[in-house]
Amino acid sequence: MIAYFLRRVALIPLTLFGIIALNFIIVQLAPGGPVERTLAQIKGMNTDSARFSGGADVAARASAQAATSLYRGAQGLDPAFVKEIEKQFGFDKPPHERFILMLKNYVSFDLGQSFYRTIDVGDLILEKMPVSISIGLWSTLIIYLISIPLGIAKAVRDGSRFDIATSYVVVIGYAVPAFMFAILLIVVFAGGSYFNWFPLRGLTSDNWATLSWWGKVTDYAWHLVLPVTAMTIGGFASLTMLTKNCFLDEINKQYVLTARAKGLSENRVLYGHVFRNAMLIVIAGFPSALVSMLFTGSLLIEVIFSLDGLGLLGYQATLDRDYPVVFGTLYVFSLIGLVLNLISDLTYQLVDPRIDFEARET
Repeated sequence: MIAYFLRRVALIPLTLFGIIALNFIIVQLAPGGPVERTLAQIKGMNTDSARFSGGADVAARASAQAATSLYRGAQGLDPAFVKEIEKQFGFDKPPHERFILMLKNYVSFDLGQSFYRTIDVGDLILEKMPVSISIGLWSTLIIYLISIPLGIAKAVRDGSRFDIATSYVVVIGYAVPAFMFAILLIVVFAGGSYFNWFPLRGLTSDNWATLSWWGKVTDYAWHLVLPVTAMTIGGFASLTMLTKNCFLDEINKQYVLTARAKGLSENRVLYGHVFRNAMLIVIAGFPSALVSMLFTGSLLIEVIFSLDGLGLLGYQATLDRDYPVVFGTLYVFSLIGLVLNLISDLTYQLVDPRIDFEARET
């Protein structure tokens, strides 16, 4: 197990390098960028070019002459002025130099500074992270509270009408993504077409600071209802079926038959013997379930409900071509995901020694 752990830890930097390198190449090939966006603002929106250059004398050089440049928006601007904008965004260096410099900074967790916000990317991520963690953690906990009892009930009543009826609900949970449920909840409960019971955006009200401590708790919970419900509906299906299958697997084992032959009650058999063994794998999967909620489920939910978390931050940064924020959030997301997946694998082996990842790899 120690050898497996060391190999996985050694793979984390290589995996991070591959993820960042692939996305860096994609960004270089994608059309547009911060320089073109800035030039378009200067030309099309009469933006004051002095704030990009640091002086009115440079703005005066933005003449009507046709400049030969790689940027379509540079036509009609002084090449020297365009070069200064490139330097401001760091695009005066070739791509490989920018990539190497970014990797050196990431080793020391220096994520750089946002192009359009006067704040370091690391501080910006720390500012937004509590929102994403809050939504992901609450959603994961509620999914477990629903899926485990439902999975047990389906296993005990396997083949019954209850099992068949709840299977339709599970199939819907599999088939319909969380963001579709989010849109439906908004239409029905957030003033879309029917009721206006819950707020449409944010995690707190405008007067949150003036509320009592109990008022703050209820206001926070009131804002969480719709986004957490959407993520819960979209994520409970797989855990429910995992719980059911684990219970069915344990119920058919010899020790269960022996316990029943000794005259133990059905509840004693189920919750005194089967539950402990069946729940090991389910509980060990908590880190990976949290990763799924944080990194795959929360992004669109944050965008739909205007929740100021990492998902919305990454989405806005992508639209704005704010590359330090894009790569900073990607780096943090990837690092947390790799660490939690490692913890999940180790937890599986701790709770069930029969799982041998080293033997699986050979």
